[in-house]
Parts: sequence; structure tokens; C-alpha cells
Amino acid sequence: MPTELEELIEFLHHGNTQIRQAAAEHLVGYSQTDLPLFKRNQLEPVKDLKLLVRDYAPIAKNALTILINISADTEVQKSLAKDDAFLETLLSQITNSKEQNANEIAMLLANMAKDDSLQRVLELKRDEPKELSRSKWAMDQLMDCFVKGAEGAYNKDADFDYLSYFFADLAKFPKGREYLTTPQEHDENVIPITKIHVFTDHNSHIRRLGVASTIKNVTFHVPAHPVLLSNLSPDTNLPPPSIGANLLPYILLPLMGPEEYADEDTEGMLDELQLLEPDKEREKDIEIIKTHLETLLLLSTTQESREVLRRVKVYPIVRECHMHVEDEGVREACDRVVQIIMRNEEGEEEDIPDMASAGGNGKLMELENGEDDEDEKIVDII
Repeated sequence: MPTELEELIEFLHHGNTQIRQAAAEHLVGYSQTDLPLFKRNQLEPVKDLKLLVRDYAPIAKNALTILINISADTEVQKSLAKDDAFLETLLSQITNSKEQNANEIAMLLANMAKDDSLQRVLELKRDEPKELSRSKWAMDQLMDCFVKGAEGAYNKDADFDYLSYFFADLAKFPKGREYLTTPQEHDENVIPITKIHVFTDHNSHIRRLGVASTIKNVTFHVPAHPVLLSNLSPDTNLPPPSIGANLLPYILLPLMGPEEYADEDTEGMLDELQLLEPDKEREKDIEIIKTHLETLLLLSTTQESREVLRRVKVYPIVRECHMHVEDEGVREACDRVVQIIMRNEEGEEEDIPDMASAGGNGKLMELENGEDDEDEKIVDII
């Protein structure tokens, strides 16, 4: 005999709107505690929930919430991510300025991006949402949602902050990194990462964290480092269209507080980092600070990149961060950055600054290669 919950879940495809709504609303609470309930009969409830995403807004909201909560499961995740029709439904809805559940859709897309199959969104063309974007590429449209939609500017019911997690997960894939670091001819040669790196000091913690993770994941693509580090347009050292992404100010500013620097420290420092307001605040979230420091480590992979970091005086900024942030993880990350960018190159004598004088323990950490620490967070809501 089916249990009461098993009978209730059958009502997700009932013909009566009120019954569907009551069933979906009641089942939200079980989506975090009873995963097998939603996987019964070969994922039949998941198939029903996919359809309910297109139902009336209150029903769709509950359906999306359930899908968000159960999409940590690999089987459910694949069922969602590999469904072309379902993906188009989500894209059509999230780009609609009247969509009341756009933020929930952004959360679900972020979870679906954990599955490799969602890389296809990078090569997906669809109809242009005229009021949002002039591009036929789905990724460009999502970028426009994120940029134009901040703080309810495009859709009064959405801020699209969770799309930053979606971008971060796509940036784990080589195709994602290539897209984010390559000038787009159809978009006046704009480099996509430059559309979002400006949000590293945004009021939204979700947006700052997601963007920081996206930037870090992008920097695993070493061939793009010259473009990412350059602040020139045109830059004759870069291949056509010779445009730099000017990434460094957006990584370094969150690491900086109101400290004053000596003249020898500021000479050569990027213009955006000088003459800061006396009430300038350093990023408060320790994980975001560590993410930016890890990005600096990744950007120091080649000798050419290390020379850039030295020239623009990254060391004094990391030194002050080391001194003023009382967190062992941050200080260890600072130590690793200093070890890498301040060591002399082959054939030169070692002369690494002693970070103990900056308020830490002076411990020099070994640089770890690989991508094991990339963001794997599943969005989970109640």
C-alpha cells in the first residue's frame, strides 16, 4: 500500500490547480529530508516538477524550490541538466523581465551546472529577448541578466545574484574559461569576464563570492594570463584585438583597507589602487579574501606574470593584508603569494621578504597545483 506521502506526490500532476498547489506546497518541506520520495517510479515526480515550473507562479516557485533542494543528487542533477526542453524553459523564463521566480531559476541553473553536460549552454543559440539582449547566444543573455539585472534593475522580483555561482561552475570547464577570457566579435570584442569582475565590491555577498570564484577558476587558463593582467587597450603585446581585461584592480581592491603606503610602495601601483578614501574597508568575508589570494597565486604561474605582479606592487598590498587580517588561513595564503612572486628567478639569489615582520608567523607554504579547491557548493534552500 502506498504511504500518504506517496499518494500526495501523485497529486503533482492533478488536473485541478488548487490540488497541485497544495501538493507542491506541502512537499517542499520533504525535499531536504526524503530524497527517495522524489526518485520513485524512475524519477516520475521530477518529471512532474519540470512541468510545474511552467505552472502558475506560486506553484512554479514551490516546484523550483523542491528541484533546487533535490538537485544535489547526481541522478536528479543529470535528469535536469541533460533535458534540452527543460533548459530552454528555464532560459526563456529567466530572461523574461516579468518572471517572478527568476532568482529561483538562477539557483537551479547553478546546481545544474555541476553536471558536465551543461557545458552545451556555451554553444547554445536561441531567440533574442529583445528588451534584454541583442545576442542570440544563451551565455550572453545570461550575462546580460546578471549585469543589467543587478538589484532589480531589469526584473523587480530578481537580482540574479546566483548566476555568479553558475558562471563559477562553468568556469571549471576549459570551454567556460575560454569563453570568459576571449573577446567576443559579435559583442564589439568585449571580454566576458570584464562584464562581471566589476562586482567584486558589490553589496551582495552572494554576488561577490560567486564572482570571486569565477575569476579564480578562469585563471586556471594560463594562456589567458597576458590578457587578464593587461590594462591596456590596445596592447601591442596581445594578439588582435589587442584588448586587456584589467583584472588586477578588482582582485586587489578587496584585499586593501585604509592603510597608507610609503612612496616606494606606491610607485608603480595601479592607478585604481592609489589615493583610496580613508574609510576604505577591506573585504569582510575571509573565504572571499582567500579566494582572491588564490587567484594571485594562479596568476603567478609564469615568469612574465610574476614580473607584472612585482611591477604593480602587489607585495605591499599582500603584506598589509597579512598584517591586518587576523586569520591563519589568510596569513598562510599571503605567505604563499609572497613566496612565489617575491622569490628571485632562476640564477638569482633568493631574497624573500620575512612575513613575520608583518604580524604573522613568517611560515612559507608550498604552492599546491590542481583544481581540487574549486567551488563545489550546491545551492540548498528551504
